[in-house]
Amino acid sequence: MTTLSDLADAHEFIGIRWSSGPSPDEERILALARDILDFIFATGQSYRFEDFSHQLQEGVEPPPQGLTGLSLRLKSAERFFERLLQPPTTAGEAARIHAILEAIRFVAATHQYEALDVYLKHVESHGPPFVVAFFETPGEAESWLQNHPHPPDPARILIGDRSHDVVHDRETNIRRLPRNRDIHDYLAELKQVEPPVAIASFATREEATAWLWEQPEPATHAWVSIAGGLYLAAYYPNIGHRTLYPLSMIEDADASA
Repeated sequence: MTTLSDLADAHEFIGIRWSSGPSPDEERILALARDILDFIFATGQSYRFEDFSHQLQEGVEPPPQGLTGLSLRLKSAERFFERLLQPPTTAGEAARIHAILEAIRFVAATHQYEALDVYLKHVESHGPPFVVAFFETPGEAESWLQNHPHPPDPARILIGDRSHDVVHDRETNIRRLPRNRDIHDYLAELKQVEPPVAIASFATREEATAWLWEQPEPATHAWVSIAGGLYLAAYYPNIGHRTLYPLSMIEDADASA
């Protein structure tokens, strides 16, 4: 059985292979494997994966129509990692390879091609930190958490424009929503890699919000100006949420730290 520790350690194996100068094809496979591992954790499916690994099914049903490109990429990745098991490997390497293989098979067996495709596009667009839900108020979020039969863990949610972790211990049933600095860190990084240049200007936040929700399919992130201040217009396709983050959040978070 693959443990969650094995799943986390598999990243190290991918990093070692990446540093060895892989071919372009191998780079694409390694990147896909890395993103599948991240997808399982970002969507809060650690326990679901653990259960899958414990009761691993040998047969996997065919993927749904319309996503054959992604399903073929997963099958190609699966064969690549299966070949890596053929030469003699250390017990640690074998455990990490098996973890990657089970992660790939988990996505296929649970028919999550579409969800994975949404996640991959979000990551490739350098969108804001991936979240699984949005709530207007802390009370709504707490009600959701306490009444959820199987809370996602680990995962992030938004409460207003603040990012929170979802923490659930299945053994003790402890459930918490601690706040994190993910949005602050994302804005700080984005400011460096994509110096803010507003694509639109508005007199009020209300005007900017109306504009953002009028867009049929906005980019996952874009800079706008509101009354002279810079904001990030953010879009979360997986939950259909759109919001505006003031760049001043960086300074505000630092001042309160």
